[in-house]
Amino acid sequence: MSILLTLAYLFFIGSVLGWVLELLFRNLTQPGQKWVNPGFCTGPYLPIYGVGLCVLYLLASLEQFNLIQDPFWNKAVLFAAMAVCMTAIEYVAGVFCLKFLKMRLWDYSNMWGNIQGIICPLFSLFWAILGAIYYFLIHPYILDALNWLANNLAFSFFIGMFFGVFLVDVVNSAQLVVKLKRFAEENAVVVKYESIKDHIRAFQEKASRRYHFFAPFRSEQPLAEHLKEMYTKLEEQIKTRK
Repeated sequence: MSILLTLAYLFFIGSVLGWVLELLFRNLTQPGQKWVNPGFCTGPYLPIYGVGLCVLYLLASLEQFNLIQDPFWNKAVLFAAMAVCMTAIEYVAGVFCLKFLKMRLWDYSNMWGNIQGIICPLFSLFWAILGAIYYFLIHPYILDALNWLANNLAFSFFIGMFFGVFLVDVVNSAQLVVKLKRFAEENAVVVKYESIKDHIRAFQEKASRRYHFFAPFRSEQPLAEHLKEMYTKLEEQIKTRK
């Protein structure tokens, strides 16, 4: 029960903080970019970061077994393992979306050394840095956090509520993905999740209509029409370049 509570707590914290990190990174590294709710879900959380934080915790916990005697190399191997595992999670999630859902949630195609536009060396380095930050600034306080949770059942109830809302969100988002997948299969394309969000936002702003940050696919125009318009424009741009 203790390990399950720990992982539930970490999944919650990782998902929420990951969403904040992703939101800031995307908008601060792309000047002039409109603020768009990142990720698959509607709410302010990214599950892949939650899973990643759980993996970081489990890997950091292995250090107590002193598999490598030299402290320096022990930590070096640990951070490398964190980077590899996080990259693997990113790759598996990306391949699943690409091959089965016909959708891209992110695209590293313009990055050096990328593989299928899903992973790249630069972001593997970022994962290693995040792993080090977790190890030095977060992991030492996990046990203290567990003790606090044990003495504050109200917060445990809050985590339960989070998972309830999260599951409802996943179900609703899955219904949207089914529509995107159907369009992708019918038109033999791969839908770029973030691109269609940007397209809908531009449409809403051009029509002087309200844009819903936490409901980026909400629009008076049917989703299928937005998809057709977006890919028609892409085809026209490709023809113009040729």
